[in-house]
Amino acid sequence: MSILWQHGRYLFLGLILLIGLSGCSAINKPTSQADIGGVFRSGNRGDNWQSVSLIPSNSGHPGSIASLDANMLVMDPSDHRALYLASVDNGLAFTYDGGQNWQIATSLGRINVRAVAIDYYNKCLIFAASGNRLLRSEDCSRSWKQVYYDNAPDVVITSLLTDHYNSGVVFLGTSRGDILQSNDRGATWQVVQRFNNTIKRIVMSPKDSRLMFAATAGKGLFRTTDGGATWENINKSLEEFKIGNQFRDLAISLEDQPVTYLATDYGLFKSVNLGDSWTKIELLTPESQTIINALAINPRNSQEIYYVTNTTFYRSLDGGKTWSTKKLPTSRAGKALLVDPEQPEVLYLAVKKIKN
Repeated sequence: MSILWQHGRYLFLGLILLIGLSGCSAINKPTSQADIGGVFRSGNRGDNWQSVSLIPSNSGHPGSIASLDANMLVMDPSDHRALYLASVDNGLAFTYDGGQNWQIATSLGRINVRAVAIDYYNKCLIFAASGNRLLRSEDCSRSWKQVYYDNAPDVVITSLLTDHYNSGVVFLGTSRGDILQSNDRGATWQVVQRFNNTIKRIVMSPKDSRLMFAATAGKGLFRTTDGGATWENINKSLEEFKIGNQFRDLAISLEDQPVTYLATDYGLFKSVNLGDSWTKIELLTPESQTIINALAINPRNSQEIYYVTNTTFYRSLDGGKTWSTKKLPTSRAGKALLVDPEQPEVLYLAVKKIKN
């Protein structure tokens, strides 16, 4: 991206901010300092965290995303300072400066955004899933168009991702158990797999887009090595650990020999052969007391592992041999965790209120 385009984008969106974000400051504030939501940033691998929530305003009364609960936090694959927060019932928030200043996609409305994905080659091509609908923006969140709708109102889009090798290719997973693919920016869709069981998440290898894992709610873990054309059940490789089908999160490194980490209700597991076999990583606390909400790794150094629970941030810099902990900077639970691939000491944490 040219410097001219980058400055132009910020200028245009700054004008949009002044004109169209008058309603953003109306987002309710957190009830107390301990109840801060939204996004936190660390510049030292999680030793310290700072809330990053400002929505600037020309009126002198800035708004904030500090009350928002997160469904997902995503980094623009072509700009490590651009982040998108898919919120619970408050639409989509985004930042282009590492969280220092946020904006709200006002034309999208205060909907429950379940997932968001950005095209790898066109940063203004953005997809947002809400309920049984998928919406697309081709102008950096200024306007949105519905590009997929499931006729069953109780079906929910549960997972969403774009192909980092082929621009315009999008995958989505549903609560009915379907995986759908579009090769034309969402204009047309085809079902590539039916698992007949809720898709909890689809994860694509950052090194080879033909490799993907699909985690289901009741049938375990599946893998494709041909871009979704065929899928194989790889639960047998995990049978010795007796973990059932309780998937929590999965991360794949960008190294020459990729390392895969899998978080389940029964612990953390590592594979150096793309899921053909796994080894268990010992955690500080018993697995029964460690419900991992989100997992992240340094994509270029898989020795650096991070995860969050409802109350605690965990870090290992030696591949899981030793761990350090830090209490979360809020009473809300950790929901999403990102490592900046360009500055791996920088981490982002998004949180969500715990339901009693």
